Amino acid sequence: MADITRFLFLRHLRGDNASYVLQHRNGKLVRAGRGLQFWFLPLTASIAELPMDDRELPVIFHGRTQDFQDVTVQGVITWRVTDPEVMVDRIDFGIDTVKGVWLEAPLEKVALLMSQLAQQLAWDWVAHQALPTALVDGAREIRATVLAGLRSDPSLAAMGLEVASVRISVVSPTAELEKALQLPTREAIQQEADKATFERRAIAVERERAIAENELQSRIELAKREEDLIGQRGDNERRRVSLEADASRIEVEARVKRERLQAEASAAGIREVEGAKVEAERERIGIYRDLPPGVMMGLAARELAGQLPPIEHLSFGPDLLSGAITRLAEAGAQHLGEG
Repeated sequence: MADITRFLFLRHLRGDNASYVLQHRNGKLVRAGRGLQFWFLPLTASIAELPMDDRELPVIFHGRTQDFQDVTVQGVITWRVTDPEVMVDRIDFGIDTVKGVWLEAPLEKVALLMSQLAQQLAWDWVAHQALPTALVDGAREIRATVLAGLRSDPSLAAMGLEVASVRISVVSPTAELEKALQLPTREAIQQEADKATFERRAIAVERERAIAENELQSRIELAKREEDLIGQRGDNERRRVSLEADASRIEVEARVKRERLQAEASAAGIREVEGAKVEAERERIGIYRDLPPGVMMGLAARELAGQLPPIEHLSFGPDLLSGAITRLAEAGAQHLGEG
């Protein structure tokens, strides 16, 4: 808006480049232009200010489709003033010469006019379309219809207005209808999600089964290895016992053999000794066999004397001495006769 300052009974207006200012005095146009700065008398001046920049008008339309379904259209219309001198004749853009604000609400009037025109165009298109078409193609078709209709409307051109662009953001049904329309898609999505869940569970079950089979196979393999280990241990134990038995048998056989050899050696020694004894005895007997009886008696007496205990006293009687002397004499005579 214009900036108005006061100096005594005069006023100074300073407009910006985006505003078009028109000054009238006594019903006549004194000056007009963009970004004007001038002094004026408030009692005799009438000033109007129009925006020259692009203005955006948010719009929302409610309509009913061919199949009697309510829809809502939301969008934005961008408009601008092309002929401010014509525009000021149609809508009051006069400002307060003290505060610099509009005396009326001109922008609201422009917005009301433009929104009504756009709404009528949008309603006409929606009323001839079914709900699916309106929801799918509505944003593009309504934008094109409203833009073409507003640009070709003679009333806007006669007011010095121009529509720069139209943007339609969404065409939506009522909340209940939207839920009903979303239900099949949600069901399909839910079915896909359930399918994915089932497949994931099936994969998980399959993996668990594979893991269980692997564990079972591992246990079987471990049991086989344990069985082989036990068998190997049994074979080793049997081999050890067999080797110990063989060693014991060999040791016993060696001991028996040694004892047999010792016995045979002992027997041989005994036989040799006994044989020597027998041979000696035989020779001794052979010697004794040829001796005369007296000598034999003498030898026997000597042998007997060697076996008797010590004799401290010996008494000889006449009978004993006579007989002994007789036998000795006979023995001596016999020996001499042989010699």
